[in-house]
Amino acid sequence: MSRRERLVRKILGTATLCAAALPLSILIFMLILARPLLSSFSVSDLLTGSWAPLQGRYGILPMMVASFLLASCSLAVSFPVSLGCAGLIFGLTPPMLAVPLRRLVQLMTGFPTVVYGFVGVFLLVPTVRHLFHAGSGRCLLSALVPLSLMITPTMTLFFSDAFAAVPRPILLAAAAAGADPVQRFVWVVIPSARRGLAAGLVLSFGRALGDTLIALMLAGNAAQVPSGFLESARTLTAHIALVIAADLQSLEFASIFLCGMVLYVLTSCAALCAWKMRAATRKNSR
Repeated sequence: MSRRERLVRKILGTATLCAAALPLSILIFMLILARPLLSSFSVSDLLTGSWAPLQGRYGILPMMVASFLLASCSLAVSFPVSLGCAGLIFGLTPPMLAVPLRRLVQLMTGFPTVVYGFVGVFLLVPTVRHLFHAGSGRCLLSALVPLSLMITPTMTLFFSDAFAAVPRPILLAAAAAGADPVQRFVWVVIPSARRGLAAGLVLSFGRALGDTLIALMLAGNAAQVPSGFLESARTLTAHIALVIAADLQSLEFASIFLCGMVLYVLTSCAALCAWKMRAATRKNSR
């Protein structure tokens, strides 16, 4: 091994160690800054209690429930749309339509989140307010629709890649058996790409869970466990944005780092699950 190769290996090894240490250092940083809250209350009280700082309660359960509910429902809404768009891109339409559709989906992934938020504020919130008489109109439903629209392009591209990874001999065998394109897609492509579909779902769930602006602008930001989609709610990310903008020296400020740790753990688990699923899919397709 030459001297230049040894130098390159050392540089790459150092970069790898730094990349691995950075996420861990962020977690330790949040743990240190959340220590005043963790030393005053038990973890179970913080994770299962309500948010009422004037009464000395700093539980983040309402924010956790709102985050999970909003992310799960937006995933349920966008899944069939993304699956259909990915099917069209994969081959259910002629290439002259499939290629522009894929380009459009790729373009939509670059739209800033604040664009969806502004459209929701000036179009969706008044509609919800007048149709359902839901107070100000800022509720889970108002945040659900643009969040579903935001994660649909990302999910569509993941699904398209999963469909493209299906081994061609399987498709040829299905065509030789007399299956038409729709039958091949439903009975062959989707089952063969199930791991890739699951990876796309998990990663899209992580993106929906970590969104801040849509929930902050449209969900209403009431720190309560929502009883319906027309109720206002505050997500973990919105709570972080609201508290850090108004308070810097209190237990309320320490609570944002607890929220950050919860988000960190959830999104890390989602990313690891998606990575393992995609690795298994690539291994099986070889």
